[in-house]
Amino acid sequence: MVELAGIVVLGIIAQWVAWRFKLPAILPLILIGLLVGPIATLFTEDGTKLIRPIWNEKEGLFLGESLYHFVSLAIGVILFEGGLTLKRSEVARVGPVITKLITVGSAVTFFLAGTAAHLIFNLSWQISFLFSALIIVTGPTVITPILRNIPLKKDLSAVLKWEGILIDPIGALVAVLVFEFISIGEGQGYTQTGLLEFVKVLLLGFTFGFTFAHALTQVIKRNYVPHYLLNVVSLSVVLSVFVIAELFAHESGLLAVVVMGMVMGNTQLPNIKELLYFKESLSILLISMLFILLSASMNISELKLLYTPQTLLLFAIVVFVIRPLGVFLSTMGSNLKVKEKVFISWVGPRGIVAAGIASLFGSKLILRGEPGAEYITPLVFMIVLGTVLLNASTARLMAKLLGVYLEKSEGILIVGASSVSRLIGSYLKKNNRHVVLIDNNKTNIDSAKGLGLEAFVASIYSDALTDDLELSDIGYLMALTGNSDINKYAVNTFKKQFGENGAFRLINSEEMSNPDNNPKEGLFSHTDDYVKLTETARRYPVINEIELKDKEHYEGLIEITKADRDIVPLFFKGLDGDLKIISSFSTDFEDIAEGSKLVYLGKKMEVDMEPEEDKIDTDIN
Repeated sequence: MVELAGIVVLGIIAQWVAWRFKLPAILPLILIGLLVGPIATLFTEDGTKLIRPIWNEKEGLFLGESLYHFVSLAIGVILFEGGLTLKRSEVARVGPVITKLITVGSAVTFFLAGTAAHLIFNLSWQISFLFSALIIVTGPTVITPILRNIPLKKDLSAVLKWEGILIDPIGALVAVLVFEFISIGEGQGYTQTGLLEFVKVLLLGFTFGFTFAHALTQVIKRNYVPHYLLNVVSLSVVLSVFVIAELFAHESGLLAVVVMGMVMGNTQLPNIKELLYFKESLSILLISMLFILLSASMNISELKLLYTPQTLLLFAIVVFVIRPLGVFLSTMGSNLKVKEKVFISWVGPRGIVAAGIASLFGSKLILRGEPGAEYITPLVFMIVLGTVLLNASTARLMAKLLGVYLEKSEGILIVGASSVSRLIGSYLKKNNRHVVLIDNNKTNIDSAKGLGLEAFVASIYSDALTDDLELSDIGYLMALTGNSDINKYAVNTFKKQFGENGAFRLINSEEMSNPDNNPKEGLFSHTDDYVKLTETARRYPVINEIELKDKEHYEGLIEITKADRDIVPLFFKGLDGDLKIISSFSTDFEDIAEGSKLVYLGKKMEVDMEPEEDKIDTDIN
């Protein structure tokens, strides 16, 4: 009882440490696991571990293969949650790259890492290729925290994110095939058995994944399950799919749950966000427990095997030779720049799937007396811990050195997806600005998506908003809801993360009646609140651009907008096309020159008769 409670408590402490110091949680989790496991044997009185997750013996938290079964089910839930986050829209331009990374890249890692392990440690080819199969994967549990803390270009984040999730079942499948090769022996028997297993895993994995995803989707859409049971019913279905698939073909469960998550994540499913939040919380708990258990299950003798120069050489070859070679071969002919390829090559941390399956297979082969099997678990853990430590400490620096780090985030987050927000968002998108709309009203979000805008249902009171990778390049925040309290909360809470270049909100009627007390983050003017903005957009759903002559001309036009209830100033557009948000106090811009423009909503100004005006029509229906 004490050990079980200790695992949970230590896991949550490790998660907090990771959050506090912006590290992948796997790093403190593994270190804690090693400390209470093999390292603890060096200072406890009886030389035992503080936490003993032993299997195939008569004592410990898990007996027989029960730890592996727990690990397998937990990984299934984690991969399902990862599949829910995979969106087709993200992969539109980088799909071929991801496909090659999980095929060509996997093949390069498998053959070269296996060869390196064989030559460096003089291991058998079977054990060497089992090791290389296990390190194919780059887990989402370690990629995601790294990406959250580094503002990258959207395509770059998408490549790393999709690779990390999709490659998990592939690496597990290859590892299973190699393990069967070792179990069955070389020759014709393996060829037939391996091919049969491969076909069975693919067919059953995709079949179960698609079938149960559509079935569960229909159950949710038709309200066959009450809302309070939605999350637990979904969890039970995921576990059922995993187990049923495993009964038909070993390791097909991983593929089935990933496919199931992907299908459901790309379906217009009500309450998908709630389901995702629940799975995220569950995944955090499972990951915390798994890494501590797997690390603690190692023995001090296994750690001593790593204390050699050969270990460092193998690590260097895997990280600095094999990974870059696989990435560059996979990205040939793509739109990725050389610097972006180098960064992808650098970020390749291994995760929970590699550690979990290595622990199982290593233990099984040791019991069978397979020569060199004692190296499997410690070598894989060395790659996992080493790559996580390296990437967590250097990824941000490498991103800056390579020029893929977004020094200035130009994306714009609009809180509220009303007709006014959609009108402004459409204009920004046409001017090549990355704009994202969020709202807790699904109808508004659907309308925004119908206009081709990037939008999703979200609450600003949810912590999950800060973890969304799609908002990594956001540098401006505009709160445009009709609720003054929500607007204030959005600015005060997210101005550091999403408003580093500017966080603005609509003023309320009380502030509008007293311009002298307008807040500095007020939007557009001293005289425009949500009601006026909405009425103006209803009467004149058009955004106009008027060329400026000089500073005095700009100031004169601003005075006109204050006096006319049907005109609202929005942006200042420089000669280079760069847009600057006009706030209540933005009466002056340094770079006002002839040819720059004032962007405004509403009716055509009478003073437009002399200067040439561009009219931007935007359908908001």
